[in-house]
Amino acid sequence: MTAAIRIENLGKRFRRYHADRPRTLKETLVSGWRPRGKGEEFWALRHVDLAVAAGEMVGIVGQNGAGKSTLLQLTGGVGTPDEGAVRVRGRIGALLDLGAGFSGDLTGRENVFVTGVAAGLTIREVRRRFERIVSFAELEDSIDNPVRTYSSGMQMRLGFSVAVHTDPEVLLVDEFLSVGDLAFQTKCLNRIREIKASGCAILLISHSPTQINELCDRAIWLKRGEVVVAGLPEVVTGQYEVEMRSETRRRTPHRPTTLAASGLKLEVNRNRFGSQEVEIVDVRLTPGEEIGQGEALVVAIEFNAPKAVRAPRFNVGISRAEDGFSCLDLNTEVIGDRAEVLGRGWATLSIKRLDLAAGRYYVNVGVFQSDWEYAYDYHWEVYPLRVEGGVSSKGVLGPPFRWDLEAHRALS
Repeated sequence: MTAAIRIENLGKRFRRYHADRPRTLKETLVSGWRPRGKGEEFWALRHVDLAVAAGEMVGIVGQNGAGKSTLLQLTGGVGTPDEGAVRVRGRIGALLDLGAGFSGDLTGRENVFVTGVAAGLTIREVRRRFERIVSFAELEDSIDNPVRTYSSGMQMRLGFSVAVHTDPEVLLVDEFLSVGDLAFQTKCLNRIREIKASGCAILLISHSPTQINELCDRAIWLKRGEVVVAGLPEVVTGQYEVEMRSETRRRTPHRPTTLAASGLKLEVNRNRFGSQEVEIVDVRLTPGEEIGQGEALVVAIEFNAPKAVRAPRFNVGISRAEDGFSCLDLNTEVIGDRAEVLGRGWATLSIKRLDLAAGRYYVNVGVFQSDWEYAYDYHWEVYPLRVEGGVSSKGVLGPPFRWDLEAHRALS
């Protein structure tokens, strides 16, 4: 089968500069705002080989700085390789930095046309898709407002919708599930599946092993710019998780079993992991541990950082109690990184409606280093949640629905 994406011995080199001391004003005026010295060369990617067939999805895992984004950028034609080659057949759609290409002074409508044409569509093709794009993004009431008035979530929804309605033959995706609430994320997942089924080749970066295992046909693990493991998703993500857990456990201080503020037991390296440089001291669920299907849920995390910690990321996940299946995974990356945290504070996630099927779940909370390399504090299967009401379902979601059945008597 002809590959839609073929990457051969790919290498990309950058230069890293080190500032050993601040410059004086005189030094700056004499030398200009140029970095001193030649700097240190490093390979962001090296010896990468990968082929992706039409209709195939390949997942990419690895720590920040491993080369994942560089790989997608080179595949999308951004930048030039220093070694090897990238060959792509067909129209490319990119979900890399959703909404980043929008002009704040233009309306949502105008940005749809500009972005659609930039992606290779004609004005007529954009016009034909316009209603579907706006409806998918759920922005009918604000599409004629300037994009600068949109929230980051609205911009990301519109960016995702434009990208997936350009009929791409190759799709490059970087952490698309930070878009919107649970219902919108499910819609995004279904759209990705539809695009894949149509024959689109997809490269997906994700820090969620569950997501990669569920969606992808194969996976690769990038480490310091090189592919260290490639194969079935479960094999690749399994080995990656082992190393990540090992790093977190190495940094986890050995402390006796403690009690959360709620009275639940926290046991190191069983249901609690992390260095505790930022410590989760309390977790509150509102309205409580039992919630009606479709009701709002607020998860409030109280934390304490005895010393300043730069740009931590807070994460809330919901897993099914019976099998640990990940139903929801949201983090603060979507609102941008805080410069640092120091002392006590709260990180609060508000979910407008939780459309999970009735059943038992756990709310898992964590605070991580900004590159996801390890956890400062992570509580796994500590905080129970029961969703009540609705009808029984074998699936994960329990959205509002209605059946209509119309029967016509057959003519004898």
